[in-house]
Amino acid sequence: MLTLKSPAFKNQANLPAKYSCQGEGVSPPLVFENVPPKTKSFVLTVEDPDAPSGTFDHWLLFNIPAEVREIKEGGIPAGSLAGKNTIGKLDYVSPCPPPGKTHRYIFTLYALDMLLPLDKGVNKQELKKAMTGHVISQASLTGLFKR
Repeated sequence: MLTLKSPAFKNQANLPAKYSCQGEGVSPPLVFENVPPKTKSFVLTVEDPDAPSGTFDHWLLFNIPAEVREIKEGGIPAGSLAGKNTIGKLDYVSPCPPPGKTHRYIFTLYALDMLLPLDKGVNKQELKKAMTGHVISQASLTGLFKR
């Protein structure tokens, strides 16, 4: 079964401030394990379901090559494409919740049986529609952060 881990934080544990607006704001390192043999590409989404205005998309990456097994801190694997996050950017948006409440940052990795016929800059709805019927396996990792 596909797994997603990070050497920087454990599932359901605090995300180090380095990866937030109170630190460097870089994306954390991620490691993929137990990849299904028929995987042709990966999709990675990072969402905050606790945002005041509804789920906030922090990062959308797709067509991550099937041979990739890690995303380095602050990096994007060669060949990957980025979708638009909630603020319309193609980059990782670091966690920066309103002061006082702990938010969940859900990193979800999808193994797909194809490369998606999409160009960079798609939104999450377009990405999810293209993925429909092509997800072989998925895994998630949740980091918590409070200001």
